[in-house]
Amino acid sequence: MAPYPPPRNNQQTSQQTLTDVAKKPLRDRLRYQFPYDQEEKFPAYIWQTWKVTPASGDFGDDLRPAEASWTEQHPGFVHEVVTDQTAVHLIRYLYASIPEIQEAYNSLPLPVLKADFFRYLILLARGGIYTDIDTTALKSATEWIPQEVPRSTIGLVIGIEADPDRPDWKEWYSRRVQFCQWTIQAKPGHPILRDIVATITEDALRMKKQNILKLNTLDKSIVEFTGPAVWTDHVFRYMNNPEYFSMKEGGRNITYENFTGIETAKKVGDVVVLPITSFSPGVQQMGAKDTDDPMAFVKHDFEGRCMNLCLATTLTCFVLGSWKPESERIKSVNNN
Repeated sequence: MAPYPPPRNNQQTSQQTLTDVAKKPLRDRLRYQFPYDQEEKFPAYIWQTWKVTPASGDFGDDLRPAEASWTEQHPGFVHEVVTDQTAVHLIRYLYASIPEIQEAYNSLPLPVLKADFFRYLILLARGGIYTDIDTTALKSATEWIPQEVPRSTIGLVIGIEADPDRPDWKEWYSRRVQFCQWTIQAKPGHPILRDIVATITEDALRMKKQNILKLNTLDKSIVEFTGPAVWTDHVFRYMNNPEYFSMKEGGRNITYENFTGIETAKKVGDVVVLPITSFSPGVQQMGAKDTDDPMAFVKHDFEGRCMNLCLATTLTCFVLGSWKPESERIKSVNNN
């Protein structure tokens, strides 16, 4: 499988009026508004979201070391912790010309859905690194990609969240290999981000029209609607999209088999996939190594994020998605 360079959409062959653009399908408008240039540098932004900023006395002391680690590991980067209220204004500004994006975001009934959607929206529009508030930067993002790989050939860096090589994997995870979305590095306009933003928008507005975009009537779980399942699906859809990739004669589609068990970074087209150790070190399962391993880049407090989001929504995460507490996962794995 040989990748074609993604289209340089910022080079318009003919002048288009705003009226012409407004009539185009959602994905085409997103492509026009946020063109993708693979050869540009990764923007030096770090984006996080929380209820308050670190300047507030209400910002939890337990979160401060993790939040500070990103600034310490990335001097010179712009590091923003975006509050819920600020996110609304930021999306209104960035997506002023695409009102259905704003409508979809504002209509989402749960904070966790908005938090998921926001990461894709901010990376599509501005690029950089999105990372959950309870993640700790163990190494600078400058070390995530092998030095021999030209940065001008990469537009997205992701990590593996789950690689459960066991018969009952469906009881624990939504996908056989699942990509995490608690930490993502991207260049603005990347086609995967454009596609998932469009999909979530379309699903949200469809459910709103059907009057089921409510807490107890959603027709998709959180992980399938905005979380790691739909994220994983869009990554694989991109890798198998003939618009961007050309299959060699006798070639095969890209599937989980291309990533299961990897211990070093793997590049597919303009996407770098990091092994499970990189963003999930120390989980004591699925081949993940400890936090002192050379490939350990980001540490994530799995239970902390889920607990905080669930307390905010009076839900338990596993009700609406394929999630179990880390202690149960490890116990179950060790007992088999």
